[in-house]
Amino acid sequence: MTHPEYILTLSCLDQRGIVHRVSGFLADHGCNIIDSAQFGDGESRLFFMRVHFALEDSAVGDALLRADFGQLAAEMGLDWELRDARYKPRVMLMVSKIGHCLNDLLFRYKSGLLPVEIPAIVSNHMDFYQLAASYNIPFHHLPLATGAPKEAKAAQEAKIIELMNTHGIDLVVLARYMQILSPELCAALKGKAINIHHSFLPSFKGAKPYAQAHHRGVKLIGATAHFVTGDLDEGPIIEQDVERVDHSMDAETLSAIGRDVECVVLARAVKWFVEHRILQNGEKTVVFK
Repeated sequence: MTHPEYILTLSCLDQRGIVHRVSGFLADHGCNIIDSAQFGDGESRLFFMRVHFALEDSAVGDALLRADFGQLAAEMGLDWELRDARYKPRVMLMVSKIGHCLNDLLFRYKSGLLPVEIPAIVSNHMDFYQLAASYNIPFHHLPLATGAPKEAKAAQEAKIIELMNTHGIDLVVLARYMQILSPELCAALKGKAINIHHSFLPSFKGAKPYAQAHHRGVKLIGATAHFVTGDLDEGPIIEQDVERVDHSMDAETLSAIGRDVECVVLARAVKWFVEHRILQNGEKTVVFK
């Protein structure tokens, strides 16, 4: 029988002996560390740590492990979470009419590259219901017309929250979901919603960013994955990447390259989230890759 595995993440005010006390605790409780990473931020004076370990002592159960570590955490002022490393987080995907990120995430999920469960896909359009059906994933059409009154938007978002609660959603991924979320929904999704955006902000906001970029003769295009907050496209950044382009490329070529970058960047961000590698540090993130 294999040993249960856990991922411990923590943050606290930096202080002497954190790694020593945490690793000593794990050793004393019959745990074998598989992987460990830590970072001390000199600016915020915060310390961050991620430990993947196996519980090899059968006499130490889950409840005792958590209770005892809770005492240590209280003594040291740790903000911590202990998760079952073999649990597959439940992810809800949201999309509008642009499907490359959705298609990429579904392929990675189906091929085992993304260790998640996807119990629901939500869209304000019907374009991808057949794609969802091909993966045997329920598709929820929650239409919202452009310029819809505030009451209609609130009702639609209430259904989104209901789906999250019904399916025990751990993460919401806006895979090119082209609706601005209300401050209330952003607050409900705090720390558990990721968005993907072309990296032309702030120069190329609005419609047809790749056409705008082509017109301005950009030399780099890219994408940014970030946490969703009430400040539009300003949430803590998780991952970014770029591709070099040149004058010979038209707007359609830039768009194709941009779609590829968006897929890769979003997939990385989602994978790091479900592997519990992302810790928030104020308006920034610490990512243990």
